[in-house]
Amino acid sequence: MYRIVAIDVRSRRKGRDLRKVGFYDPIKNQTHLNVPAILYFLEKGAQPTGTVHDISKKAGVFTEFRLNHKIQLN
Repeated sequence: MYRIVAIDVRSRRKGRDLRKVGFYDPIKNQTHLNVPAILYFLEKGAQPTGTVHDISKKAGVFTEFRLNHKIQLN
């Protein structure tokens, strides 16, 4: 099982996460994402890793991010 966390790139070595935003269990094929938290960090400029990007994409997070971004621009 893997935790999905938001971290500050400047403190990556210390291992402190800003917030846990989900988990992924490849054995049970389970994913839980806190979509509002993920959207918050994406709006603040967070860059997901490749794996987290793929998991988020399958869950439709980026579709929701684009919809939220369009609403804010209008």
